Amino acid sequence: MERFRKVKKLTDNPFLNMYDMDAVKLNGETFKYYFATRRGDDLIRIRSHSTDPDGISLFAVYGEKRDRVVLIREFRYPINDFIYDVPAGLIEPGEDAKKAAIREFKEETGMIFEPVERGNKAARKSAFPTVGLTDEMISTEYGYASGTPDKSFMESSEDITTVIADRKELRRIIKEERIAMRALFLIMLFLNAPEDDPFAFLEC
Repeated sequence: MERFRKVKKLTDNPFLNMYDMDAVKLNGETFKYYFATRRGDDLIRIRSHSTDPDGISLFAVYGEKRDRVVLIREFRYPINDFIYDVPAGLIEPGEDAKKAAIREFKEETGMIFEPVERGNKAARKSAFPTVGLTDEMISTEYGYASGTPDKSFMESSEDITTVIADRKELRRIIKEERIAMRALFLIMLFLNAPEDDPFAFLEC
């Protein structure tokens, strides 16, 4: 049973648009519901039911001992402030998740990302980060980082500093700093993994 009567596009912007819908309550009454999407009109998930990810999050460990994590500290316009996060970005048409991961990591940090081939599919499954507001889906890639941070690959609208954090600094960040939800959970998984196997949680 469909839980809506109609859906209408309200804006025509690049990257993100607003829709309203006549949503249906359990008693059959309708009410206005608003959501945002990155997808084209025919591809919004209420119509397509696709599970293809729109974007990618990247969790990378660094160093010979794999004992540090690559984060970014990025200025975000909706909060007019900086926030700690993992590198991330949109998947371009024709890209798979791994190609997008390597490209986005280079663009945001200037470093090299080598995906890790281990763990089950659930660890990379597309998921909804804010499903009350948007139909966006994100998947996560895990890997090793190498090289030196370099800002020259960044877009002019981006204000990003690469942060290579050890366990002590990671604990400080999650206690004291503004942090994205995905980064918070990934850091907690890392901190609870054995020090000699930072991706042990992928086998869970």
